[in-house]
Amino acid sequence: MDILSGVSEFFGLDIGTSSIRVVQLRGGGPIKTLDRYGSAPVVGNISVSDSKPDQQKLAQSIVQLCRQAGIATKNVAVGVPSNRVFTTVVDMEKLSQAELAKTIRYQADSFIPTPLAESKIDWALLGDSPKDPTKSEVLLSSVSNAYIESKLDMLEAVGFNVIAFEPDTFAVMRSIVAPDATLPQMVLDVGARSSDLIIVINGAPRLTRSIPVGTEAIIRSAIAGLGVDATQATQFVYKFGLSKDKLEGRVYNSIISVIDNLVSEIEKSIKFFQGRYPNQKLDRIIVTGGASTLPEFPLFVANKFGVNVEIGNAWRNVSFPASRQNELLSISNHFAVACGLAERKA
Repeated sequence: MDILSGVSEFFGLDIGTSSIRVVQLRGGGPIKTLDRYGSAPVVGNISVSDSKPDQQKLAQSIVQLCRQAGIATKNVAVGVPSNRVFTTVVDMEKLSQAELAKTIRYQADSFIPTPLAESKIDWALLGDSPKDPTKSEVLLSSVSNAYIESKLDMLEAVGFNVIAFEPDTFAVMRSIVAPDATLPQMVLDVGARSSDLIIVINGAPRLTRSIPVGTEAIIRSAIAGLGVDATQATQFVYKFGLSKDKLEGRVYNSIISVIDNLVSEIEKSIKFFQGRYPNQKLDRIIVTGGASTLPEFPLFVANKFGVNVEIGNAWRNVSFPASRQNELLSISNHFAVACGLAERKA
């Protein structure tokens, strides 16, 4: 949802469950220059709480982070978590853009889970339907007015000017997937409490899902299986991951059930995708977020599905001094949303 366009300077804001992240880029064209970035942990549940005091604390944390990162502009593009957005692909009669817009307004109640009067809707024409070439394939997204308005109030109260709200999944797709990729690509972004899955063809999402499995569930499983505290469990998980030959496979055995749950959901998504697009074959899976640095996780996924798996690079469309390469690549897996938001055309 764009509120205004033509803004020359803005930053991307990713409000995650455990951290907030900001990125500001400068320059035009496909490759922009990194200007400012930063992240800060979120205390407790304030980022997902709707209470006024928590929202105020969150707003102050964002102000403080911008100050620390040296971001001076008040213009901001804000990510909307996938569990707050409903996205689907539907087949509709072939109509002009104006007629299609009217039809979507009339029929939206049959597509989206929230009442039309309480929702903001966005849509994009993708092309011919793979199921019926006489129909058009349309990407439809909706988010509740209440959620958008509460975030708008929170940010405006501390002086920010929100230029756009965008689903996190669209931002991740922009920063992670090669712009010239024509074959289907899956992006798996493993967050703290959930994982976002997006399958992209020709730069447009054809399937998006939020899977309620994230790194916190993996760590909890390690705590229970290894009988250690959270700090130790985190260290063990990120040091040994899915290596069966380390620590006699104890870390592997303690977390494999959670990994299997996640992989099972990925498998369901691939089957659904192939059912709708029988002539399209998944070319690769790009992993980002917490699990991308889990030893042997990418290999595990590659072996499971027989498809190339690569680690995503949030900075793929961004230039920066070579001296900062190690520093930036080490945190890349956490900046896909913020960077994708900053790459938007204002």
